[in-house]
Amino acid sequence: MTRPKKKLRRIDAPFVSLGPPGVTVRDRLKGLTPEDEKVLRLVGAHMGALASRDLKVRCADGLDHDNGTWAGRKRDLTVWSSSRWAGSVTKATHDQWALSRRCQAVHLDSLDAGIGMLRHRLSLPVGEKGTKRAPGGYRSRHEWFVKCRRLAALQERRARVAADREAGVVHVVRGGRKLLNTRHNLAAADLTEARWRQRWEVSRWFLSADGESGKRYGNETIRVTPDGEVSIKLPAPLGDLANAGHGRYILAAKVSFPHRGTEWADRIEGNRAVAYRIHYDAARGRWYLDAAWTRPVVQTMQLATARAQGMVGVDTNADHLAAWHLDVHGNPVGNPHRFPYDLSGSADHRDAQIRHAITRLLHWAKRCGVNAIGLENLDFTAETTREKHGRKKRFRQLISGIPTGKLKARLVSMAAESGLAIVAVDPAYTSVWGAQHWQKPLATPRRTTTRHDSAAVAIGRRALGHPVRRRTTPPRAHQSDAHGHRTVQAQPGTRGREETRHPTTERAHDARSRTGTTRTRATSAPKTVRDPRSARTWVQDPLLPTG
Repeated sequence: MTRPKKKLRRIDAPFVSLGPPGVTVRDRLKGLTPEDEKVLRLVGAHMGALASRDLKVRCADGLDHDNGTWAGRKRDLTVWSSSRWAGSVTKATHDQWALSRRCQAVHLDSLDAGIGMLRHRLSLPVGEKGTKRAPGGYRSRHEWFVKCRRLAALQERRARVAADREAGVVHVVRGGRKLLNTRHNLAAADLTEARWRQRWEVSRWFLSADGESGKRYGNETIRVTPDGEVSIKLPAPLGDLANAGHGRYILAAKVSFPHRGTEWADRIEGNRAVAYRIHYDAARGRWYLDAAWTRPVVQTMQLATARAQGMVGVDTNADHLAAWHLDVHGNPVGNPHRFPYDLSGSADHRDAQIRHAITRLLHWAKRCGVNAIGLENLDFTAETTREKHGRKKRFRQLISGIPTGKLKARLVSMAAESGLAIVAVDPAYTSVWGAQHWQKPLATPRRTTTRHDSAAVAIGRRALGHPVRRRTTPPRAHQSDAHGHRTVQAQPGTRGREETRHPTTERAHDARSRTGTTRTRATSAPKTVRDPRSARTWVQDPLLPTG
């Protein structure tokens, strides 16, 4: 009795990812005088206090917020700063509140998934084995009891989060909850209380100004001229610190924005909006200026154009990118490539590792002459829960370690600047089918094809619109001669085709020359003579008489 085939899920069609919606560039503020740093610290601390007060009011309003309360908050802030400073603060407050609401919804979904998995596994008998699609029961009565307690804790937590969401209550930490919790583990973070306090105060400063099209150089609060001069509109209580007209303070440092400097200069000369942010890196003791602007989101390339020159399939893993170049027909070209990265250490180190791996991948793709890179549209948010893979801690760490969101965002942005498109494909069965159809055929004595390499081929073929399997099975009548085994290779008119075939050895091609002359150099006779017919294979005699 044959086992019923499992129903495969629907595979979505590939699509070209949209380009980045905005641009951010950074330059260091070099040559600041002690007076400049003093002014920046005073302005940042003053506006940070106003931003904290505004966020507190916004969180207290909850779901009762409307345009009237927004206008009232802005009027209160304008008295202590300026109209444009107040607009930037209130907009940042709204963005932070909205982000907290979205994170709250994601937290609820995660709790629902955990509760559902716990209920499923608790409903099964103890010791029942699971399947590939669903885990089984718990292994012992003790584990079953512990999971009952965890289910009660998750249900209580979910009720609390759901009540907060219904009431419009969010929990926000200005400066970052991670830095706040570091205060209780200073030794592990290798920080002193004074250094931690400095970072905490710096993270709560506010030195950001939104751009405004039509105004001079695209920003009236933090203005940067084409020659790199930076000036700040001081808040009203700090107006006596101004060193220029109209309550402005001009910094001694100048910026140039080596990266995208031409694009930035075109925007400010056209008086188009550019947002600026001044921030201080307490660990390095340096000041920086970020410039950001938006641009229309457009599709960088059509799907047919992206497939015209082949594709580079990329398989994303926890410690490397496995890539393989495919031609337009979906055939692998050359050897696979691997671009490793190390995601241990600080966030800056991890980000640098990802950028370095992506840079090498893009340079190699440009040398291959392709127009696009095929990438899986991965999302492991539902696969990292401890309720589904409780004992498989290494597997959960492996899945959590794959930088899906950050890598995709960086790759799309960097590929757009390199003139390459990103074709996102459905990740369903790419690893399984790639290993089934491509891992063994692509292996050679000098090349070992891994499961990740074959998955890259499967991803590239799916991005090109081809099926993952190597070929489609031909009709039954075309697999052999009239449904029989193909045993005769000579033509019907060939003389001697019905005669007994000559014994053929491994050196049969050296026995006689095609010109009819015999070899003069003596050769050693083989010690064993093997008839190919004994191995159930037929070998065509190369010198059949042709009459």
